[in-house]
Amino acid sequence: MTAKSPSSPRAAALVGPFASGKTSLLEAILLACGAIGRQGRIKDGSTVGDASPEARARAMSVEPNIATADYLGERWTFIDCPGSVEFQQDAYNALMAVDTAVVVCEPDPARAVMVAPLLKFLDEHKIPHILFVNKIDAAGTRLRETLEALQAVSDRPLILREIPIREGDAITGYVDLVSERAYKYRPGQTSDLIKIPDAIKGEESLARQEMLEHLADFDDHLMEELLEDVQPPTDEVYQDLSKDLTEDLIVPVFFGSAENDGGIHRLLKALRHDVPDAATSARRLGIAAEGAPLAQVFKTVHAAHTGKLSFARIWRGEFSDNQSLDGTRISGLYIMTGGTATKATKAGMGEVAAFGRLDTVQTGAVIGAAEPGMTAWPEPLKPLFAFAIEAEKKGDDVKMSGALTKLAEEDPSLSLEHAEFGELVLRGQGEIHLQVAIDRMKSRFNMQVNTRKPTVPYKEGIRKATTVHGRHKKQSGGHGQFGDVHLDITPLARGAGFHFIDKIVGGVVPRQYIPSVEQGVAEFLSHGPLGFPVVDLSVALTSGSFHAVDSSDMAFKTAARIAMTEGLPQCDPVLLEPILLVEISVPSDFTAKAQRIVSGRRGHILGYDGKDGWQGWDTVNAHLPQAEMDDLIVELRSLTMGVGTFSWTFDHLQELTGRVADKVVEARKEALERS
Repeated sequence: MTAKSPSSPRAAALVGPFASGKTSLLEAILLACGAIGRQGRIKDGSTVGDASPEARARAMSVEPNIATADYLGERWTFIDCPGSVEFQQDAYNALMAVDTAVVVCEPDPARAVMVAPLLKFLDEHKIPHILFVNKIDAAGTRLRETLEALQAVSDRPLILREIPIREGDAITGYVDLVSERAYKYRPGQTSDLIKIPDAIKGEESLARQEMLEHLADFDDHLMEELLEDVQPPTDEVYQDLSKDLTEDLIVPVFFGSAENDGGIHRLLKALRHDVPDAATSARRLGIAAEGAPLAQVFKTVHAAHTGKLSFARIWRGEFSDNQSLDGTRISGLYIMTGGTATKATKAGMGEVAAFGRLDTVQTGAVIGAAEPGMTAWPEPLKPLFAFAIEAEKKGDDVKMSGALTKLAEEDPSLSLEHAEFGELVLRGQGEIHLQVAIDRMKSRFNMQVNTRKPTVPYKEGIRKATTVHGRHKKQSGGHGQFGDVHLDITPLARGAGFHFIDKIVGGVVPRQYIPSVEQGVAEFLSHGPLGFPVVDLSVALTSGSFHAVDSSDMAFKTAARIAMTEGLPQCDPVLLEPILLVEISVPSDFTAKAQRIVSGRRGHILGYDGKDGWQGWDTVNAHLPQAEMDDLIVELRSLTMGVGTFSWTFDHLQELTGRVADKVVEARKEALERS
């Protein structure tokens, strides 16, 4: 292979399903680069990554771990992204800021589907990526079967770059299919060059030919060489691999063992030689080579001691500490390794740096001069799970809202909503996602909160019309109070809302009091006979009377409320349940399970079809009561290896009767009594 000239700093994201070994791979990479003296272990909490209390408590990544190291004279930043689907927003954001992704997976064909959403995101954004099959030393590893299963979920051809050398059941080395050289693993050191074992020469030849045929699909000259039975020069093959990877045409596949230091140096060499530099990645994102300094924020953190930190990839130019940008001064510039920040005076193109206290800059935003043609930042993931949340101590509501706002700024897939019934609802990607946010409120902001299920926004409707008379008369010395109204209450079609109709003639109710009648009716409708807001009805003011001295706005408002209090129970009130239109996305093998989930939650299946642009996936469309949505994502993920998901919108209100309705009304009554 031709010697490679040092390039500007590059960045790679380590992504993959939960428990695939990304954090262990980061440790092995840092050890191979000489950045750490010994490899930490997740089980004893000694890793560079996962240093936060929330990550340590769960023995899993709950935020990106960023580490910078040198390999063969080149500067690299590695971003170990959370594997749990509940923290996928951080992974997607980090992927927008790197030159390549290393997709880490296990050598189990049955688990290949777990990388499908990541591969789809990478291809949609044309991000170069490599597959690293980890834990290759596990018993019963079937690399070829794993590769076939992975190809079934990848839109790009997977190119096996090496084949394993086995001694019994153990994989002890590999044969590189480009150089046709064999190597034996030496944990903690570079591998030994050995002769290709005779037993795998035939397999190596077939695998190499298959690799070349894949590359020839994108290179006419290589295709001509293969047709003429000419062996292409090694440099030509390397150039094709690098070019096709850069253009996201292929996905090279490597394997190894992160915990036992197998294949790590091989992976690093492939990154060094094949991955595009920052300038090439900037062009992919629509960023011109010339211009003022430009960086893009992919992660925001509100740290206890340093304040707000904006983690950004520098795509152009150089930034320095104390530099002013659009009236905002950079107050601190840091290079990160795990949870340790090293202060820097400047950072240049290709580097990942943390900018201090850029208070107005959000995740996805550009620092410096924005480019009009830049690739749009991905939309935040839609919420799938929710908690109603309240401060444990009275009077801490403002403090709690401030803390939640900062957490939502850190993670755009968290959202805060002031819902009906005065509830503050925190929404996110799953129960663990929200529990981590609550833990951070306590550890970072000293904020204790209580959580519960959000109240379902039931409504009330009426099924009969009535006419009612309401009179308010009170004499207490001096001016009294007098208001008198006659109302017609009529049900309307679902979705029609509330209509107030003025039918007064002859001035029997003076014009100035009519708005007060409407206001009194509307206030009553916020809390109907069953305890919920009343919708889809009209109320017509048909007649009434007044007193020249004692009538007032308040008197007529009270008269309207008296009329509604008497009239609504006569209208056969009925509970209305919110029904959502839900679209569930699952691999086709799990479609039947998704349908059973819907049926088991009082849902109505509308149909299913292939998911547009997702080979081997289906979407199941259904109507589901909002009351049944609480833990839908938990059940769906448990039955689909974590990859099933859904989206939803409000569709309509539907009458709910029987025991279920009685329980809802009783629970509402008890809640109102407690408050």
